[in-house]
Parts: sequence; C-alpha cells; structure tokens
Amino acid sequence: MVGSRIREARLRAGLSQKQLGIKAGIDEFVASPRVNQYERGKHAPDFSTAERLAKVLEVPVPYFYAREDHLADWILAFRELTSQGRLSILRHAKLRYSKRASNLRFRSKKP
Repeated sequence: MVGSRIREARLRAGLSQKQLGIKAGIDEFVASPRVNQYERGKHAPDFSTAERLAKVLEVPVPYFYAREDHLADWILAFRELTSQGRLSILRHAKLRYSKRASNLRFRSKKP
C-alpha cells in the first residue's frame, strides 16, 4: 500500500521519481531507482524516509499506511481542515464512540 500511495501523491504533486527522491534527501544518483523500488513495493522506506517523502509531497505520513482508499482520502481531507474543524469532528467522533462503547458494555453484561 505504501508504494501506491507514494506514487499517487507524487503524481498529484507533479514530480518525477528523481525529483521526489532528491527533494527528500536521497542521493541524486540513486533517487529515481530508489523511489521506483518504493512505488513498486520492492522495498519500503524506513519511517524517517517516509517522513521526508511526506513532507515533500505535503501529505501526512499516515496517508502512506492507510489500507482503505476512503481512509486515505479522509486523512488528506482532515489535514485541510482548520484546527477548529478538526476539534469539532474529533469531539463528535468521541461522543459517538463513547455512546457506542457504553451500549456494547451494557449488552455484554446481559446473559
């Protein structure tokens, strides 16, 4: 999944594999092949490299690791929200989760 997410973000940013690699601090002589290996899934970047790639591509690191497309889209959308918007969504989600968790605990007590 990491490789396809890197590729999607790179294409969205309009960068070549070599440009991305160089901007992320990879030696220019191996930048293109290294990013190509990441994108094909032959090798996975270590977390530090993933952080640098994410910074260049202006995406949150968790975007690379999201297995479901809708979660990856959500991660990108969440990043675009204001702090107030993020807090509002988090409060709402926590409230819904706490109600649901409460209902699950109540049900588990029944025989």
